[in-house]
Amino acid sequence: MATFKIAPKPKVATMQVAQISEPGGDFEIVTRKIPEPAPGHVRIKLQACGVCHSDVLAKNGLWPGIQYPRVPGHEVVGFIDQVGDGVPGWEQGRRVGVGWHGGHDGTCRECRRGDFNNCRNLQIPGISYDGGYAEYMVAPEEALVAIPDTLNDAEAAPLLCAGITTYNSLRHSGAMPGDLVAVQGIGGLDHLGIQFAQKFGYAVTAIGRGREDAQLAMKLGASVYIDSQATNAAQELQKLGGAKVILATAPSGKAMSELVNGLAPNGKLLVVGASSDAIEVRPIQLINGNKSLQGSYTGTPADSEDTLHFAELTGVRPMIEIYPLERTGEAFARMMSGKAQFRVVLTM
Repeated sequence: MATFKIAPKPKVATMQVAQISEPGGDFEIVTRKIPEPAPGHVRIKLQACGVCHSDVLAKNGLWPGIQYPRVPGHEVVGFIDQVGDGVPGWEQGRRVGVGWHGGHDGTCRECRRGDFNNCRNLQIPGISYDGGYAEYMVAPEEALVAIPDTLNDAEAAPLLCAGITTYNSLRHSGAMPGDLVAVQGIGGLDHLGIQFAQKFGYAVTAIGRGREDAQLAMKLGASVYIDSQATNAAQELQKLGGAKVILATAPSGKAMSELVNGLAPNGKLLVVGASSDAIEVRPIQLINGNKSLQGSYTGTPADSEDTLHFAELTGVRPMIEIYPLERTGEAFARMMSGKAQFRVVLTM
């Protein structure tokens, strides 16, 4: 009698991801099939992904149109594992990252004018599509950032969000070397803002709450520390001549409002901290001295590359706490507690 051998089914390649199944749900470590990159996309083998406060938008369903289950994460560092069709210039094995700017349509009015940062159909990793809390992810080519070899994975990841946010805002702020620039807070954004400001040649004043951060602020590059709990920070800035720029990073509109009177003539309150409460400013505060209030977004992948190269050149590095992917829930809770020193990073 003839015998037949049944061929085994081909093994499906799988990966681990940390996903949210519904708004407000807990993180679940699940196994998924490794995705294939569509035309114009690449697949990235993740090495590290930062855990950012903005990831709460995906976890709690605070961004319109999020589809679940969703894998958060927009501070991505890894290498290209597979290249889809029609992706010139990006080869397998290339070290890359993806930040908040996860793709643009190239056809809206803003894109046609080269303003990709304000694309009307901007894609965000971890919100528009699955992000970096995973062993693999797929991203469009226009989102890719080249990562310098001298930056390690875990340190490079936060520079793609907190780093670019502070670097890009300061370099476009109008401040010149020698100008007084104040950085509000000593935290995830601030500790990088102080470093970048010092490397730009500004006279850096750090504004914190309590004396416990004074020594760290000086170590990071501040020449003056103001304790806003013990004194009026705006008045102290005026004693120094007034700030050309105040980089407002704290998630508090009230705290930002209290600093407006610390600006020098032609000074600018530069807002990068997201807050749900209002910034309250009387018109006369801006009119007297020709002062201004301005927001600043993150930046494009090209801006991210500028940030990374500047950090590589000057030694700016984030202070990080590292967790493995399987402890994503713990890592996210640590970030949300406000006690992390100062950025939390997942490694795969």
